[in-house]
Amino acid sequence: MTKKAPDYHFCGQALSAAECQLIQGLTRQYGRLSRHVLAQTICELLGWQRPNGNLKAAECRILLEQMQDEGWIHLPALRAGRPRGRRTSTSAMPVPLSEMPTALAALQPIQLQRVETPAQRQLWRDLIAQHHYLGHKVPFGAHLRYLIQGTPHPDALHSPGVLGCLQFSSPAWRMRARDAWIGWDDATRAKRLQQVICNSRFLILPQVQVKNLASHVLALALRTVTRDWEAVYGLRPYLVETLVDPVRFTGHCYRAANWIDVGLTTGRGRQDRQHALHDAHPKRIFLYPLTPNAQQKLRQST
Repeated sequence: MTKKAPDYHFCGQALSAAECQLIQGLTRQYGRLSRHVLAQTICELLGWQRPNGNLKAAECRILLEQMQDEGWIHLPALRAGRPRGRRTSTSAMPVPLSEMPTALAALQPIQLQRVETPAQRQLWRDLIAQHHYLGHKVPFGAHLRYLIQGTPHPDALHSPGVLGCLQFSSPAWRMRARDAWIGWDDATRAKRLQQVICNSRFLILPQVQVKNLASHVLALALRTVTRDWEAVYGLRPYLVETLVDPVRFTGHCYRAANWIDVGLTTGRGRQDRQHALHDAHPKRIFLYPLTPNAQQKLRQST
């Protein structure tokens, strides 16, 4: 007797029994493939693509690992990755505390360097791992990362170097307060969710004590990521969200940058489908419309 598949969702859409059976069959047939190649194969067969045609392999791999955790499929063992090396350039490293300006004007114009090279990726990971309370994790789905850099004035003795890090990534599938603010039902959310992005990491390095820097960077980042996201993923975002832990932070920089506080989460994460995180505390949800009439545009069903 064939085992009935549990209820699975991919990017907000419920998987059919036929899709679950197809995935189960492919993992059996191609068990020698790497998990990444297996996810790409499934995306190609099921047409799981972004608007620009790229495959949703990262999201698919998370789904496959969830299916394995629940005993529905068996995946090949993880393959050893490359050893992590420090390939950063000293010119890009954070400036020492003794050389850090304290006025925003001394750092202008602030620049956001999109993370693209191996050295930039290594530096970004190291800074987040060392200084951000959530640490470095592979983000869910689509994402863009930036290094925040100051510009030295002609009379400055040293380059300001890297001031911090930013990451924008795919949004939460479901958040009651956000969905209520937009006016989403389940069907419309499934169609429009890709036009919401999440500011999932924001770090100003601890030695950087510059008044109004965080809110200034946020305003610059929203202009930058709106353009870059459309160029990279072929879809213009209408809204950006972020979660702030009220136990650790007040969210002052988001308020100062005119983000909208819409309430609290339930305290469950993206992977907490079984309500296992009983001790997780709620996060405060901030939203920022990236286009006029963002709510109306996100409620359109076609």
